[in-house]
Amino acid sequence: MQGFDLFLNAPALIQLHAVLATTAIILGGVQFAMPKGTPTHRLLGRIWVACMAIVALSSFFIHEIRMFGMFSAIHLLSVLVLVALWQAIRLARRGDIARHKRSMIRLYVLALIITGAFTLLPGRLMYKVFFGA
Repeated sequence: MQGFDLFLNAPALIQLHAVLATTAIILGGVQFAMPKGTPTHRLLGRIWVACMAIVALSSFFIHEIRMFGMFSAIHLLSVLVLVALWQAIRLARRGDIARHKRSMIRLYVLALIITGAFTLLPGRLMYKVFFGA
């Protein structure tokens, strides 16, 4: 089995995790390109936050990499993502848009782009999906 078949045969939780992370990458890019503060921006932001929260929460049930018992450094990142999401929402609600923007950019780059790149390391599922076993 190779390529996309590997993904389709992965556990449903891993599929959900990957699909929502990919959705968050795309939505985040759209958010950066769109005007800020509009109803559409707020709606897509809520969807993005939901995707990110589910990605972070679902990671606690994925134990492919084990460094500390059933957990790895990725799980610590998931805790940080959940805290950062809460803080970024709080900043927006307080009207501190400059810090909200910086927080969201930081989350996008660190939690999606950099961490996402690690899923493409040899031996990982997404590496096998894109580059073969």
